[in-house]
Amino acid sequence: MKVDRYEFTSGDVSSTLAAGWALFDQLELHQPAPMVRVVEPHRQAAEAVLDEALAGEVSEADALPLVWAEWRAGMAALRAAGAFGPAQRGVVAGLFTSHGGVPKHPQPSIEIGFGGVVGDEQDDRDHHGRPWQAVCLWGTEVIDAFRADGHPLAPGLAGENITTTGIAWERVVPGALLQAGTARLEISAYAVPCRKNAAWFTDGHFGLMHHRHGFVSRAYATVLRPGSVAVGDPVVLEPDA
Repeated sequence: MKVDRYEFTSGDVSSTLAAGWALFDQLELHQPAPMVRVVEPHRQAAEAVLDEALAGEVSEADALPLVWAEWRAGMAALRAAGAFGPAQRGVVAGLFTSHGGVPKHPQPSIEIGFGGVVGDEQDDRDHHGRPWQAVCLWGTEVIDAFRADGHPLAPGLAGENITTTGIAWERVVPGALLQAGTARLEISAYAVPCRKNAAWFTDGHFGLMHHRHGFVSRAYATVLRPGSVAVGDPVVLEPDA
């Protein structure tokens, strides 16, 4: 089915609704109490629909557009309230794609559509590839900190499509906007790591990159405007409209 400009498979519909509560949890995770109150009306409206879908009182096909609209409205409300701060500029340090799995392989440039990075594929469509996971990002600052602790990590190994440098990673939170090349993205969620990333961590402790440990997680983004990105292109967090 199609919601706004985004195509959802039947599996995407079910898994997005199943993630609905967690998506709002992540949206509020690092926000102070006044900003949580900004989100709460949208959360309550979405959760009422999610509860009805769980009880079978409304179909998943009818529930998804309502939940999607409230979630996106919550992000917009945070931006309107100034939750994400001023613009910050960085650079695209690396671009990566694969035909499934990790590591992803370096590319000089990529094209991004509403469905994600052209030519990038996922082995596990139950947990990856939904419209709000169209692009995966990470920062060199986080990767370098892990490397300094002895983990054999490098850009692209953990599966991000875009590696940035110069962007304060603690500001890359759900709801923030990011311009990379000519593509405009909305940070949507944190990427929960899986065991396929164990090889990049000493003793296989890939859980260290989970967002519960602070501002260390990769971030997923929804595509607001398709475009092209090349290594060395500017990245702007919270760009002007």
